[in-house]
Amino acid sequence: MRFDTLIIGSGLAGLSLALKLADQQRIGLITKKSTLDGASGQAQGGIAAVLSSDDSFEAHIRDTLIAGAGLCDEATTRFVVEHGKAAIDWLIAQGVAFTRDEASERGYHLTQEGGHSHRRIIHAADATGHAVQATLAARAAAHPNITILERYNSVDLITGAKLGLPNDRCYGAYALDCVTGQVTTLTAHNTVLATGGAGKVYLYSTNPDTATGDGIAMGWRAGCRVANMEFIQFHPTCLYHPHARSFLISEAVRGEGGLLKLPDGTRFMPWHDARAELAPRDIVARAIDFEMKKRGLDCVYLDISHQPEAFLQEHFPNILAHCHALGIDITRQPIPVVPAAHYTCGGLITDLNGRTDLDHLYAIGETAYTGLHGANRLASNSLLECLTFAEAAAQDILAQPPATLPELPGWDESQVTDADEEVVISHNWAELRRFMWDYVGIVRTNKRLQRAANRIRLLHDEIDEYYAHFRISSDLLELRNLVLSADLIVRSAQQRRESRGLHFSKDYPESLPGAQPTILTPPNFKRAQP
Repeated sequence: MRFDTLIIGSGLAGLSLALKLADQQRIGLITKKSTLDGASGQAQGGIAAVLSSDDSFEAHIRDTLIAGAGLCDEATTRFVVEHGKAAIDWLIAQGVAFTRDEASERGYHLTQEGGHSHRRIIHAADATGHAVQATLAARAAAHPNITILERYNSVDLITGAKLGLPNDRCYGAYALDCVTGQVTTLTAHNTVLATGGAGKVYLYSTNPDTATGDGIAMGWRAGCRVANMEFIQFHPTCLYHPHARSFLISEAVRGEGGLLKLPDGTRFMPWHDARAELAPRDIVARAIDFEMKKRGLDCVYLDISHQPEAFLQEHFPNILAHCHALGIDITRQPIPVVPAAHYTCGGLITDLNGRTDLDHLYAIGETAYTGLHGANRLASNSLLECLTFAEAAAQDILAQPPATLPELPGWDESQVTDADEEVVISHNWAELRRFMWDYVGIVRTNKRLQRAANRIRLLHDEIDEYYAHFRISSDLLELRNLVLSADLIVRSAQQRRESRGLHFSKDYPESLPGAQPTILTPPNFKRAQP
């Protein structure tokens, strides 16, 4: 298949870019499951933007820089914040039904979340991601220039180096049709990695099963640098219940007055930070982790029961219904919560147009490192980043002259056979996620990181051998990418000899005077484009 632009990933970043390009280009959009199965669709809280006269760009920028613990790129932060209103206006024009508030300045309800100094989170009740995704997915499905390939798992990028050509550019990707088991060659003038983060490298995560670091791993193998992979955001409040699977309790619950408590009803956040429940996520997650370990607790509790039932029904209908189905009445009792891996703040290095180190290869959304999030992402800045960089990448792509692309070779599996024991994949997957949780979690030590590195090395060799001898499967592709993502996380963490933001080391509990990003360079890296 041949396209003007190939987009790998169907979250908010990928869908937005597809719609912005489709009137002038032929777009191929591939997704591992359906267009609604990614992390974007699970976002509850909303999108941060300066939308009221009592707020300001400077305030939003300041809040972002503070949360980022000195590592945010100020130019990127200003770029994203100043384009926030235009991004929201575009979503409204697409038909996204944000929650109304006729008494407010613009007619939309704005909420507040941890780390924000103002109410600036526009939302659709407590299911913003689903409302946005459903709207954009429907528009993409109806557009004649967008070909959506569901249940396709990307294998690897096709580059000039792999083809033996003298140039250093991307020509598309190989993708596995998960239904037929056949690998398809996808040729494109531009290729965009919008595959999300790597949260499933951890045992406990709020992320969907699709968050396996695919884009980051493919970009690294193609010769792109990564930055700040040690900064994995653990969301403080994931529902703790034996029958709940990765269900997030939105930051907005604390923004609307939710209090964190010990089993005896005692509040503990004021002991850890003057901002209490509205402190940034890294502080809240570490505080919960500290109290759980100190007291031997399985969880802590988030109490919003002091709010009227009508208020909870209006603002958190999905959380209320989901908890009620599990026997938790949040109008009368607190919600049991634990921290869980939530967001990958690092990724493939890009410029302000979304361009990576490889010509004609872009990365947007959680796959990318733009410098916006620094050492800790400010709540609800992630969807904003998806929108602003989709617009920037679209403008850059549309400004390019047309080019003639070579015929690309098909996938060669003449030297491989069917796998003999698939249990190897499931066993390695379980082992990886367990030791990453134990050794590379909220609190780290040199010894824990070294233990993780030793195990990753063994898994990497075993998986590479398996990949070289057997026909690929979706599970094998994801495991291969997860192990590489884990390696990048651990290597980055070992290089940072301080505690900053989301990275807390018992061996280096203080922050260094100067904040510098952690940049890893692959062995096949040739030049720095951004």
